[in-house]
Amino acid sequence: MAECIIELRHVSKDYDGTEALKDINLKIHRNEFVTLLGPSGCGKTTTLRIIGGFEQPTSGEVIFSNANINDLPPYKRRVNTVFQRYALFPHMNVFENIAFGLRIKKLGETAVRSKVKKMLRLVNLDGYEERKIDSLSGGQQQRVAIARALVNEPDVLLLDEPLGALDLKMRQGMQIELKNMQQALGITFIYVTHDQEEALTMSDTVVVMRDGRIQQVGTPIDIYNEPKNAFVADFIGESNIIGGTMIRDRLVQFAGSTFECVDEGFGENTPVDVVIRPEDIELVPESEGMLTGEVRSVIFKGVHYEMLVATDGYVWMVHDTLMQPIGSKVGLVFTPQDIHIMWKEEG
Repeated sequence: MAECIIELRHVSKDYDGTEALKDINLKIHRNEFVTLLGPSGCGKTTTLRIIGGFEQPTSGEVIFSNANINDLPPYKRRVNTVFQRYALFPHMNVFENIAFGLRIKKLGETAVRSKVKKMLRLVNLDGYEERKIDSLSGGQQQRVAIARALVNEPDVLLLDEPLGALDLKMRQGMQIELKNMQQALGITFIYVTHDQEEALTMSDTVVVMRDGRIQQVGTPIDIYNEPKNAFVADFIGESNIIGGTMIRDRLVQFAGSTFECVDEGFGENTPVDVVIRPEDIELVPESEGMLTGEVRSVIFKGVHYEMLVATDGYVWMVHDTLMQPIGSKVGLVFTPQDIHIMWKEEG
């Protein structure tokens, strides 16, 4: 494991009696791509602003390379930030926008030109030096903003929903480019988004947040396959979530039947939440199903059909490349590995 570059210790933030962050503890490692993910108002941008020095925590410590930086202003921190609104200077060309921070540091002209040229190559804007900002597309402006932040060689780059203003195709392309940049530069990226696909596509580590608290920290695969609670399961991708009872290790009851699973450690006769992803359910003839139901809805999603199947007491979402017509009687089949057990959430 790489060394810890940033640590938040019991960080809380209060705005006029409203808690935006509640006892956040988080370690971020050098050269890691970390994404803070959650719905609007969950505290992810506040966390980013506290790391950047734009906000002060009400309580707790911000540790950077083993030193407390709570009172260090933003310009003295080894971090740079790219915001959703790029804040580029319209009266300057591309070269001068990228060079701005270097000129503030009074770097020599030869060094400035060398560093800016390197950044232009990195963000695929070679030959754009003399272009005016208002002549660039949204994606090109975003690249300029990233180059301007990276040219100062920060240890950490903070990105606050920088792809939010781009169209879907451009956003998907920039996701790959950002990840490639991070790997090429070998610096830590901390990225804020509410887009689950972005988080899963780019991140080494995903931090799922809700109501000012961290819900789960893990790799994209862990977050998707082993959600810690119903909120994470529902927020990361589509999920079927149903209440059940853990009879004993590797045996759970839900939907009126008992099923083998692979989970342990929940005790006996314990109320739990059960998650089965829509793509893990197979539709079979009614006589072969572990559960049986009727298809109530069919939506074509491009790579698969999304079908809602009503069984006794629950409506299951199923993703399949084969469509079953509305009104069809079908069976539902899944394996023990497809059943994920979580501690039941209050409410």
